[in-house]
Amino acid sequence: MKFSATFHDLKGKSVFISGGGSGIGEYLTEGFVAQGAKVAFVQRSDATALCDRLEKTYGARPLFIRCDVTDIPALKEAIAQSAEAHGDVGVLVNNAAWDNRHTLDELTVGEWDHMMNVNIRHHFFAIQAVAPGMRAAGGGSIVNYSSISYMMGNDGYPAYVAAKSGINGLTRGLARELGPDNIRVNALMPGWVITERQKELWVTDEGLKSHIGRQALKLEIPPEAMVEPTLFLASSASTVITGQALVVDAGVVVTG
Repeated sequence: MKFSATFHDLKGKSVFISGGGSGIGEYLTEGFVAQGAKVAFVQRSDATALCDRLEKTYGARPLFIRCDVTDIPALKEAIAQSAEAHGDVGVLVNNAAWDNRHTLDELTVGEWDHMMNVNIRHHFFAIQAVAPGMRAAGGGSIVNYSSISYMMGNDGYPAYVAAKSGINGLTRGLARELGPDNIRVNALMPGWVITERQKELWVTDEGLKSHIGRQALKLEIPPEAMVEPTLFLASSASTVITGQALVVDAGVVVTG
């Protein structure tokens, strides 16, 4: 992966990433490893091959812990393992999500609860788990992955859209609560990032062309485009930025 900037203060930093073994998360893990951070991540599927590749490329192996983020006790145990291996978490990236399509009529109570559990609940409890260590260290940075889906009023996955909107509210509320402890909480809001999952399930030539037509920048957004904005929010380069939502979407929605 090529970088246009280096964030020197992230070297040696203890970083925890949810969903860090595939999709955008795979690139986030590589991005932090490349900065010299001590990275731990959770993923449901096996990510050994990723760890092998990163160790060969950068000479440092991230700590992979197999975990489903909907299992909160397991997630908290994974965060404790990360802290034991690398020191208290100084950067938390809540990335894991599940954007399965569904309609109003078909969604059951159980399916609704699952969508909340996989898309927003773990954000809160991961923050709850890392906050004491960040307080003790005199500060930290939390990056919550949201989405522009609710800003666009997207249909086809209302529970997902609701959860992603909720992440922004959670971010603002906790930025205020944790600010006195010098803990920054921000949201990153990707546009349509063309991961392998998107290609396999939802990308069509017509749909992608239509979406790019709405963007100010007429290009596909690759997953690695999310890395440096995340590094920026994690690093001291954004030292007085908190409670904000950074839109990274090639100019579909315009804020301000």
